Amino acid sequence: MIGLDQGKIVSIEERIPKLKQQRRKKANRRLVTLLSLFFLLIVCVVYFQSPLSHIKKISVSGNDLYKAELLVENSGLSTGMNIWKLDKKEVETKIEKLPEIKSATVKWSFPNSVLITVEEYDRIAVIANENSFIPVLENGEILQDEGITSSPSNAPILIGFTEGEILEEMVNSLKELPFEILYSISEVNYTPKETDRFHISLYMNDGNEVSASLRSFSKKMIHYPSIVSQLDPSQKGVIDLEVGSYFKSYEPGGVETSEEEGEG
Repeated sequence: MIGLDQGKIVSIEERIPKLKQQRRKKANRRLVTLLSLFFLLIVCVVYFQSPLSHIKKISVSGNDLYKAELLVENSGLSTGMNIWKLDKKEVETKIEKLPEIKSATVKWSFPNSVLITVEEYDRIAVIANENSFIPVLENGEILQDEGITSSPSNAPILIGFTEGEILEEMVNSLKELPFEILYSISEVNYTPKETDRFHISLYMNDGNEVSASLRSFSKKMIHYPSIVSQLDPSQKGVIDLEVGSYFKSYEPGGVETSEEEGEG
């Protein structure tokens, strides 16, 4: 019995140094953790109080219609502002209030840079108005207060239209066209007839002219590429889409062809 007790005592004495070593390791880990947290706290305090926490650079991407300076001005952001006062949702909402902005995204890049990414509405047309052009957006909005002095090269010009039913019908028709057809139109003239007050005349970038009625314009104009592909490229003329489809060459004695509505 005595030998057994002595063996037990020896075993416990051997374990005491190991227990002390384990406790020391745990204490050291706690100390390292506390020191790390303290150091991180110091770094955060220094960062908050230093110029590093102030916005140094504001970048804008995705803009074409709006200048970057105007977007930054409307965002409410400015260099020198504390980065921690940045409310991304609020800034995005401010930018999206601009009529030609479809969506806006604001991101913060460490340590003090802000990136504004926007998606703009496309301009589907411009309305000729004396010495300026009024943009028409893809969502149908007409920017009456934002007349521009030059016409965008890829948007058709609407001539002879005034605000009202006809213009609204014209805009709705253009919205339904694929962009490749929309941007192949150079001008759209409002040319009413006694028999059709919705009559329009289009001048195409390929040199042809189109005679159509707004009542069926978008439905028939979708087939324009197919119609043109069946014509002699060397001959230009008028494509009549009022009833069926009919082509008359500008050249005297030129070829005249016609198709029933829905064919080709």
